[in-house]
Amino acid sequence: MKILVDADACPVVAIVEKVAKEKDIPVILVCDNAHVLRSEYSQVVTVDRGTDAVDFKLLSLSEKGDVIVTQDYGVAVMAHGKGVKVIHQSGKWYTNDNIDTMLMERHIAKCERRKSNKSHLKGPRKRTGEDDVRFEESFRKMLG
Repeated sequence: MKILVDADACPVVAIVEKVAKEKDIPVILVCDNAHVLRSEYSQVVTVDRGTDAVDFKLLSLSEKGDVIVTQDYGVAVMAHGKGVKVIHQSGKWYTNDNIDTMLMERHIAKCERRKSNKSHLKGPRKRTGEDDVRFEESFRKMLG
């Protein structure tokens, strides 16, 4: 098992590395070349900037039994289909029970953006320490 992180602006990298180090699980941080990442623990894989370049790299590096940390629902669906466990930075697991609903919500949000001629609707609320605790608890549970 290895842990792959969609590391472009991911707020839980330090938590992932801390838990992975305790459990001696390798971590791969994947980012595009617009970001500079360094890690004492994780392998850092940098790809050229491009639509979905990081997503495709995550998927190509993942194997059944691995864990991916991402907020991208599309990546989650494809990884889940490969037998990869997927967790959102909020701590929510992507499962057969919720993935269809998440994709529908993403589709509706995209339609709303298109109707309003805005590229983004109101973003998520600011991350708190409680969010980090919730992620870590959920992540530890996923790893077993």
